[in-house]
Amino acid sequence: MESKARYRVSLVVPCYNEAHRLNTAAFRQFLEENGTTRLLFVDDGSRDETFQVLETLCRGHERQAQVLRCGRNRGKAEAVRLGVMAALDHYEQDIIGYWDADLATPLEAVDDFLCILDRHPEVEMIFGARVKLLGRHVERRAARHYLGRIFATTVSTALGLAIYDTQCGAKLFRVTPELRQAFAEPFLSKWVFDVEIIARFLRLHGGDRQRMERAIYEFPLQAWEDVRGSKVRPTDFFTAFWDVLRIYRKYLRG
Repeated sequence: MESKARYRVSLVVPCYNEAHRLNTAAFRQFLEENGTTRLLFVDDGSRDETFQVLETLCRGHERQAQVLRCGRNRGKAEAVRLGVMAALDHYEQDIIGYWDADLATPLEAVDDFLCILDRHPEVEMIFGARVKLLGRHVERRAARHYLGRIFATTVSTALGLAIYDTQCGAKLFRVTPELRQAFAEPFLSKWVFDVEIIARFLRLHGGDRQRMERAIYEFPLQAWEDVRGSKVRPTDFFTAFWDVLRIYRKYLRG
């Protein structure tokens, strides 16, 4: 796909102890090939050399790449939220999103996402979906896949939306007043904040699920790979179910 519109895009990349996992060459190539896209790396209180690696990565690309350093580890949810709010406060852009630092979703997918936004003006947010189809390279460990499907069914029921994959770490949003409101306050959950974002948008839209179904587009990724060194542990799935209940009680219960 080739995007028609030249969107100004800011991508927030949360990083925690990623010094030895960051594919700096891929990020540099992306910056060189996408002059209207900005990368905002959020160093979430890393205890290794992540900040130094990020500083080196951004050197020579200062107009497109910056590092926001957190003094202590706050978790992925808060790192993403702080990055999105910083981008809203300091940059002019049409699209803001966040992308996992391990590049489990290749950066090439950004252009695929922008094509969808270009073709569908009613779409406000586009989420990567890890669907294993013929002709696509989507590799997940079996245990995480099956736990993920159980979790996805729970989330879909709680939200009242037929959503397939809330947890893929590749998402873009059009910049709207509602976007700022959705990210204004810290999230309840450290890991399933993606579900909370949808719940917040639902509340902002008065619980109108038909509107949300038009606003969200799930894009089946061409490639996704389970990168070794993930911070998610098997026990986090059980915490995630409890967090979905908390989110439902706060935002969705009649």
